[in-house]
Amino acid sequence: MNQRQLGLLLLMLTAVNWGATWPIMKFLLTELPPLTMRAIGTATLAVVLAAGALAFRVRLHVPREQRPRLMLFALLNITAWMAFGTLALRWLTASEAAILAYTMPVWAALFAWPILGEKPGPRRIAGLVLGFGSILILFAGRGVELGLAKLPGLLFILASALLFALGAVLSKRRPLVLHPITALAWQMAIGCLPMALLAPLLETFQPSLVSGPVWFWFGWFMIFSMGMSYLTWFGALARLPASTAAIGTLLAPVLSVLGAGLILGEPLGWREALALSGTVGAVALAVGVRDKPA
Repeated sequence: MNQRQLGLLLLMLTAVNWGATWPIMKFLLTELPPLTMRAIGTATLAVVLAAGALAFRVRLHVPREQRPRLMLFALLNITAWMAFGTLALRWLTASEAAILAYTMPVWAALFAWPILGEKPGPRRIAGLVLGFGSILILFAGRGVELGLAKLPGLLFILASALLFALGAVLSKRRPLVLHPITALAWQMAIGCLPMALLAPLLETFQPSLVSGPVWFWFGWFMIFSMGMSYLTWFGALARLPASTAAIGTLLAPVLSVLGAGLILGEPLGWREALALSGTVGAVALAVGVRDKPA
């Protein structure tokens, strides 16, 4: 398996994990407050990753020149994506949030042009249009009411998508020269701090009132949706062009909508099937572009 094939495999694993994220989060929010949930999850993962690094003798030291970059990436890739995206679920359904979150490839493709010089060719433009058109089919199919009641959720989720896309492109432009576990452990640790500081001021959390099923799915969420998906995402990003990696994640909102139908009882119909077909086509166009050798 060459590096490109490995990158595509990691990208598909990322899309599946992220696709399951939104329905599970919506379920967890029935008993867990959003910032508290994310702060506990990221802090726990940071400790687990750090312990794993020490067990396997992976250095946790970060050279001084990389620390500002590490802090910036943590705020964009962890704090903005997790906190803003989770808060948006207070106003949006799981399907609405997933659809809007994955406008991220649009922003990534736009950022990648001036920052990375990745001028989109005809195939990537076609893939972008087809993929974004597919999630618009889902969006229109939901009959989302873009009124003042949902405005906070819309602003939070779009900010989450835009800032995460910027973080992805910047991390491609100037990647951290660290072991992946070290980089992720520190980003989780730094990224959880703003959420941990704000949670007690904005939310009330009573662990005794949380049921067993919610704790079980919270553990699943931490391991797969938060921990594994970030490792596979950064692995894919290191092996694929930023715009290709971003467009490939368009599978995630379709999987989210399907998951929301199965888990939360949100409607499924011909629009979902049509959007799935369009998104698969978009991914095929995106990953079919061969990169020129450096």
